[in-house]
Amino acid sequence: MAKVVKKKSAPKRKAPAKKTARPKAGLTQIQYALSDSLAKIVGGKKLTRPEIVKKLWAYIKSKKCQDVKNRRLIVPDRDLAEVLGTKPVDMLKMSGLLNKHLKKI
Repeated sequence: MAKVVKKKSAPKRKAPAKKTARPKAGLTQIQYALSDSLAKIVGGKKLTRPEIVKKLWAYIKSKKCQDVKNRRLIVPDRDLAEVLGTKPVDMLKMSGLLNKHLKKI
């Protein structure tokens, strides 16, 4: 009698889980209306806070508003002085000064 050899079937793979779009949470979802002086710098009227900070840093670096010796200090130019004030500001305190230029929508 001949033996019947069964072929091993390939192991079953689980179907890849579908990626569901999760709603954005926290600061990335809340949009703010900007004051005119801040909107002039970042180039928008309604942005989220992370977008505002990102565009503000792009402006600071393009206009070379950082102190040469102490890179943590932001030395405002004429447009930036309307938002941050005329005195040099520590970079960690900069985002706190933005609060008076933002309104929740």
